[in-house]
Amino acid sequence: MVPRYARPAMTALWEPEARFKIWFEIEAHATEKLGELGVVPPSAAKALWDWWATNPAIDVPAIDAIEAVTKHDVIAFLTWVAEQVGDEARFMHQGMTSSDVLDTCLAVQLARAADILIEDIDKLLEVIKRRAFEHKLTPTIGRSHGIHAEPVTFGLKMAEAYAEFSRCKTRLIAAREEVATCAISGAVGTFANIDPRVEEHVAEKLGLAIEPVSTQVIPRDRHAMFFATLGVIASSIERLAVEVRHLQRTEVLEAEEYFSPGQKGSSAMPHKRNPVLTENLTGLARVVRAAVVPALENVALWHERDISHSSVERFFGPDATITLDFALARLTGVIDKLLIYPERMMKNLDKMGGLVHSQRVLLALTQAGVSREDSYRYVQRNAMKVWESDGQLSLLELLKADEDVTAALSAQEIEDKFNLDYHFRQVDTIFARVFGEA
Repeated sequence: MVPRYARPAMTALWEPEARFKIWFEIEAHATEKLGELGVVPPSAAKALWDWWATNPAIDVPAIDAIEAVTKHDVIAFLTWVAEQVGDEARFMHQGMTSSDVLDTCLAVQLARAADILIEDIDKLLEVIKRRAFEHKLTPTIGRSHGIHAEPVTFGLKMAEAYAEFSRCKTRLIAAREEVATCAISGAVGTFANIDPRVEEHVAEKLGLAIEPVSTQVIPRDRHAMFFATLGVIASSIERLAVEVRHLQRTEVLEAEEYFSPGQKGSSAMPHKRNPVLTENLTGLARVVRAAVVPALENVALWHERDISHSSVERFFGPDATITLDFALARLTGVIDKLLIYPERMMKNLDKMGGLVHSQRVLLALTQAGVSREDSYRYVQRNAMKVWESDGQLSLLELLKADEDVTAALSAQEIEDKFNLDYHFRQVDTIFARVFGEA
């Protein structure tokens, strides 16, 4: 975790103290149920909760010092708690294995991380929606292969982003449900030394579902699904970031990141206003996606378990969630303050002498009885003249002077095909599909 790209709430989930607190809750809830079942004295859980109520602080350095000797983190934690609580602590961890604690804890952390990320997406959606309606009918040029295609509106660009991040939210909700399971099933998942009702009790207390079949670990296909979902969200962030980066290029300059007073773009060139935030988002997206392949590779563990997944998850569990949290917040700020230049959009749209209306003329010729092959040839030969003139010639005027075209269409019919508003007739339909009829 790099502090530069981290926010406090998400970072706090992965601090050692937070992890140890979840471990304690797992152990105490399990001991509580074991007491109800008569496996251990009810006084054992009471001793744990009484100590917890008056001593909530976790001495991380002390636990680390014990682990330096034991070389086992869960044993070190249990030893430290026993030193604090006293004799009753010997009833902790009855019939449990370390993975019961570790995997259930990770499930809690990932579920809570997902809750923060879902809230992040909600804030981003709110901002995107506002900008979409603000520029619902702001004309701009649509591009395919980076080349002028046909007119769109900037609002439609934002509507596309809104729909995409709505899908991201749906996937993340599903991934949260998938990963939020509890396993308190013992050494190889058979419940040989612990009653399944203990697992049910711990799951209920921690807001988790019961893992139907665990081995010594919760199956890692769940985690693969979770981190793959984070990777998709990261790619959606990058897609929108790349759009902004392209729009900010000097040759385009239809939109740009907010440039604050006193901000500097280059140590050498005082004129520079660079898309540094969206470039940063492209890099952060790569970091989040870097967790996906290791998560997939963690699925195939030996038999009932090995620990090849453990070291990997200690890295990418915190890194992916912390980085994505930061990236979503940064993207929200970029879109919220994005500077948009409708005049430049219109200037660029008109730059190539009306080429953007070529399809309408093509279709009109076919409807007037000209074959599609001939229609395409008539329009293209005039369009290429405009292209080669760098937009200095007018497609409209060339078509009106083309005898093959005017044999099928009147001058007025040709001019009608250069109406910009025609392209925006269905914007309301698209917005209703994305944002609802209201």
